[in-house]
Amino acid sequence: MKDTPMALALTPWRAAQPRGLHSMLAAAAFILVAAVWSPQAAQAQAVTLPDFTEIAERLSPTVVNIRTVERRGGAAAGGGGGEVDPNIEEFFRRFGIPMPNRPERNPGPRGGPDNEDEPQRQRGVGSGFILTADGFIMTNAHVIDGADEVIVTLTDKRELKARVIGADRRTDVAVVKIDATGLPFVRIGDVNRLKVGEWVMAIGSPFGLDNTVTAGIVSAKQRDTGDYLNFIQTDVAINPGNSGGPLLNLRGEVVGINSQIYSRSGGFQGISFAIPIDDAMRVADQLRTVGRVIRGRIGVTIAPVTKEVAESIGLGRAAGALVQSVEKDGPADKAGVEAGDIIVRVDGKAVERSGDLPRLIGATKPGSKAQLQVFRRGNTRDIAVSVAEFEPDRPTRRAQAEPGSPAAPVAKSAIGLSVSDLTDAQKRDLRVRGGVRVDAVEGAAARAGLREGDVILSLDNTEVTDSKQFLTLAARVEKARAASVLVRRGEWTNYFVIRPTR
Repeated sequence: MKDTPMALALTPWRAAQPRGLHSMLAAAAFILVAAVWSPQAAQAQAVTLPDFTEIAERLSPTVVNIRTVERRGGAAAGGGGGEVDPNIEEFFRRFGIPMPNRPERNPGPRGGPDNEDEPQRQRGVGSGFILTADGFIMTNAHVIDGADEVIVTLTDKRELKARVIGADRRTDVAVVKIDATGLPFVRIGDVNRLKVGEWVMAIGSPFGLDNTVTAGIVSAKQRDTGDYLNFIQTDVAINPGNSGGPLLNLRGEVVGINSQIYSRSGGFQGISFAIPIDDAMRVADQLRTVGRVIRGRIGVTIAPVTKEVAESIGLGRAAGALVQSVEKDGPADKAGVEAGDIIVRVDGKAVERSGDLPRLIGATKPGSKAQLQVFRRGNTRDIAVSVAEFEPDRPTRRAQAEPGSPAAPVAKSAIGLSVSDLTDAQKRDLRVRGGVRVDAVEGAAARAGLREGDVILSLDNTEVTDSKQFLTLAARVEKARAASVLVRRGEWTNYFVIRPTR
C-alpha cells in the first residue's frame, strides 16, 4: 500500500499537521484516487492497445482474391493436395463453402456421371494486393505457378482475368495485371523501421475466405530461409490462401508479403514468414520493366562458417561465406578467388551469414566490379571481381587418377592420416597447385569426419604442396590444440577441425 494514493493519505505525520492542511491533503488524495480509478481513466488505458479497425476498413479494398485454373485431363486432375484435415473439411461442409484447392467435378449431361472426355479444372486460391491504380497486382510466384488462367476478385465482387507480367521463383514474387482504372492501392512502408515486437496485420483469403483480417507481432527479422531473401517472422495467423497477401504495420503501410508458414499439420502453428517489401519491390520493378529479374553472379558455391572453424583458423568470429568450389573460368576464378577462401565483405558491406553473399552479389549489376574482401590462410586481401549475369551453375569435375598411372607412395602423419601426392592430372582437374590425397584415416582425423579420397589443401592456414611437406606440418601440430584442415571432397571444399586429444 505504501506506493498507492491511499497510503499517502494515511502517512504517520498526518496528526501533527494543522486541521486545515490535513483536510486539503485528504481532499487531494480523494481526487487523485478518483482520477486513477475512474471509468474514464480505464477507457484511456484501453485505447492504448492497437486498434486495427480503421486500417482494415481502409485497406481491405486494396487486397484481392486470386483464383488460378489449371486444365488437366483424366487422372492427372486428381486431388493432388494430399490428405485434408477432417476437422477443416467438416468446417467447410457445415458452412456450405467449397473446399479450395480441390478439382471441380464437371457434371455430365442431364446431371449424370462426369463426362470423362471433358478436362477437369483444378483450382488454387491465393491473395494479392494492388500496387497501382491501373491494375498492377503483387502476389507470390507459387500462387500463379502452372496456372492456365488467373482470375482476380475485387472486394466489390468484380471478377477480372489477369495476365502474368512476370514471376521470380527464387524470391517467390510475381506481378499480374488486370484491365481496370481508378483502383485503390497500397502504400509501401520502410522495412528498416520495422521492429521486433511491433504489431502487424495481415489481410488475405485463408481457405478461400475473402478479406480475412488477422493480427500479431513481429517475432523476428532477418530469418535466413531462402537463397535471396531474409524473411520477417511473425505470429500472425497465416493459412493456405493467405499467400501473396500484404503484411501491414499500424500506419497502414505494406511491410511484407505473406509467403510461408512453419507447420507440421498444414495449418497455422504460430510461426509465419513474410517477404520484406523492399526486396519484393526491387523484384517487382524489374518484372514490370523487363519481364524478368537480372541478377549478378560470380561463380562460387558457398557454405556457412561455424564457430569452431572460425576459432581454429584465426578468423575471430563465425561470419562470412566459405567458398566451397569455384567455377572454372568463372568471374571469381578469373579474379583469383580460391576454394577455402572466406568472403567477409562485398563492396564494404559485411557478410554476416553465408546467405548474405548471394543477396549482395545478386543485387549487383552484371558487368560492374564488386570488391571482395576475403580471409585466406590467416590474412585478409581485397579482390576485384567482374560480376556476370546469373545463369545455372555448371558442375565441376571430380579428380580422377589417370588410367594406368602408378600409385603414389603413401605417407602416414601424426594426426591419423595416410596421404599421397596428387598426380598432375588430378591437380588439373581440381585446379589446384598442390595438396595431398587421403588414403587412410584413423584416430583424431576419423573423429573429425575426414575420409579416404579427401584432398587436403591446407593445414593450419598453411598451403599444402606435397606429402613430404604435409608430414612436416602435421608433426608440428600440438596434441592439446585443435588443427584446421581445408579439405576438398568431390565438388566441395570445407574446413574440418582435428583435435588430437579429447
